[in-house]
Amino acid sequence: MTTPPQPGEAARLAQQLVDAGFNRRQIADMLERNASLVSQFFTKGKGAGFVPALRQLVRAVEGGERDPEALRAIAQQNVTRRLTRDRRVARVRGRDVLETPGGSMAGRAGRQAIAHGAGHLAAVIHDTAQRGGRIAVTVRMRKRHFVLSSGSKDDSPGLRRGVVPRADGTEERSYGSKVSGGFDAREWSAMVAAAGGDVTAAVLTWLIDTGRATEDAEILYIEVRGWTPRR
Repeated sequence: MTTPPQPGEAARLAQQLVDAGFNRRQIADMLERNASLVSQFFTKGKGAGFVPALRQLVRAVEGGERDPEALRAIAQQNVTRRLTRDRRVARVRGRDVLETPGGSMAGRAGRQAIAHGAGHLAAVIHDTAQRGGRIAVTVRMRKRHFVLSSGSKDDSPGLRRGVVPRADGTEERSYGSKVSGGFDAREWSAMVAAAGGDVTAAVLTWLIDTGRATEDAEILYIEVRGWTPRR
C-alpha cells in the first residue's frame, strides 16, 4: 500500500496563515491560484515552489499586515512562474494573472508592489508591445487626486463604466478597453523603458501629463491588461 505524501513546508506555512485568521481560499487569492491547490499542500505534499512566497506572507502577517491587496503583492514578488517547454510563462489557474504569451495578459499591483515600481507589470506591457497589441489600465487613487470629474468623457473616452467610487474616499478609473481600442502597447513600453522599468512612475507621469491627476497624486492600485486585436 502506497504511503500518502506527508505535508511539507508549504503546508506548515499555510497553516500559520490559517491560524492567523485566513482561510484557504484567501491564501489561494494571495498566491493567485485556486483553493484546490492550497488544499493539496496538506493532502499531497505539494507547494514547494510557493514556500518563498508563503514565508514572506507569514512574516508580513506577523508584522501586522492584513490588507489583501498588499499581501497579494508581497506574494507575487516571491512566486516563480512555471515555464512551458518552449520557455514561455505558463498559464495558471488563478485570477488576474499572466497568461501564455499569444493570448491576453493581465497583472495587478497593490501598495507594496507599487512602492517598488510594480516592475512585474512591465512584462505585460513589453510582451504585448512585441505582439503589436493594445493596453488598458485601471488605477485607484484618492478622489482629490483626480483632476477631471467622475465619468468625464475627457477622462475615459469611450468608457461608460470607467469609474468605481469606494467608501474609503478613493476611486478606481479605467483607461482603455477592447471596446474603445485601448492604447498602443509600443508607446507604453517606451514610457516604461524611459522610467527605468518603473511602471508606477510611468503610469503616474502619464496621468499627470494628460491632465488626469494632480502633481501630488499617489497611486494605490494598478491593473494592466494587454491583448492582441484580431486581424
